[in-house]
Amino acid sequence: MTEVSFFEKVYQVVKLIPYGKVTSYGAIANYLGASGSARMVGWAMNASKKQEVPAHRVVNRNGLLTGKHHFDGTNLMQQLLENEGIEIVDNKIQNFEKHFWDPMKEL
Repeated sequence: MTEVSFFEKVYQVVKLIPYGKVTSYGAIANYLGASGSARMVGWAMNASKKQEVPAHRVVNRNGLLTGKHHFDGTNLMQQLLENEGIEIVDNKIQNFEKHFWDPMKEL
C-alpha cells in the first residue's frame, strides 16, 4: 500500500473547492494538519499543471492572486475567477470573506 504524498493530499482538497469560492494556502495546510506549511501548499499548486485541479481557486490569506504568474497567459487566473462571478481589483478578490471557503469548516 502506498502512502499518499502531501501534494496529492493538497490536490484532493483543492478539487473540493466549490465553483465561485476560493481558499488560501494556509487554510489547506491547516486542514491537512500541517499549519505553517502554506508555502508547501504553494509549491504543490505550482506543480499541479498536470493535475486536474482548480488551482485558480487558491489564493493568499489576504485574497491576493499571488500564484497568477504560474498560469499560462497574463491574466488567466483572474479571468477564471471572474468567470465564476468573483470580482478582482488590482489582483485582489473583492468581498474576500463572502467567497472564502474554509476546509476546516466545510469538510
